[in-house]
Amino acid sequence: MSQKNIHPSAIIEPGAKVGKNVTVEAYAVIKSTVTLEDNVVVKSHAYIDGNTTIGAGTIIWPSASIGTKTQDLKFKGEKTYVIIGKNCEIREFVTINSSCNENSVVRIGDHCLIMAYCHVAHNCEIGNRVIMANNAMLAGHVVVEDYAIIGGMTPVHQFSRIGQYAMVGGFSRITHDVPPYSLGAGYSPYKLGGLNLVGLKRHGFPLEVRRALSKAFKLTYRSRLRLSEALEQIENEVEICPHVQHWIDFCRNSKRGLIGFQGIASQPLPDEDYDEIEELLEEKVKV
Repeated sequence: MSQKNIHPSAIIEPGAKVGKNVTVEAYAVIKSTVTLEDNVVVKSHAYIDGNTTIGAGTIIWPSASIGTKTQDLKFKGEKTYVIIGKNCEIREFVTINSSCNENSVVRIGDHCLIMAYCHVAHNCEIGNRVIMANNAMLAGHVVVEDYAIIGGMTPVHQFSRIGQYAMVGGFSRITHDVPPYSLGAGYSPYKLGGLNLVGLKRHGFPLEVRRALSKAFKLTYRSRLRLSEALEQIENEVEICPHVQHWIDFCRNSKRGLIGFQGIASQPLPDEDYDEIEELLEEKVKV
């Protein structure tokens, strides 16, 4: 550890593991059970506790609190972990609690952006390249898959899942599972607007895959079929690719239920022309 990168007022307890070229600014606190991998930057007044590993290249901004005791009242002092991936940005006043239950982990993937004042509670799993906008809040046991985006001021109920490439608008309330590739927002109720077509195009999804996912979405949410029947129809009528299969598996394995699905019979969404949308996207959206 090069001392020139460690401010004299920073506190790094004996036992902490510090990699190469790590920077720790003034008044930051690194407890004895923490591991900072190479090129980590910890800004002023950040506090890192518990069995926490910060991946290489990650930046922890001022006053973030990571690895502290879970707020779950069932916690009885078990050994738990927080693992944050590589090249993440954990912004100001973010709180990431440790987990609950022996050897359980709060895990954040690589290249994530967790904006100011966000909260990640016990037993959460966040995938790669996830964005949480300011003051998004995850309750315990939430799963957020790769490339999902959660808008600001949005709470997510415990045990809910947000599927990959989904975009959740700000000031929403997530009480059930948000299907992958979808776009939606709303407090009461949450309304799905369709697929996150702009996001899928920007990530290089081929046109035939976007059309297949559009058909899967419409069969699930607009056919008025039971979920099990809709998924069987998708398997029979839609060309199966890995992304369509992920849609089927995500919906079929939902324990809390799919968001927006319960009220679909009484409030059907308008039947948009996805082919026309795709043509517009070809002209207006830059990859």
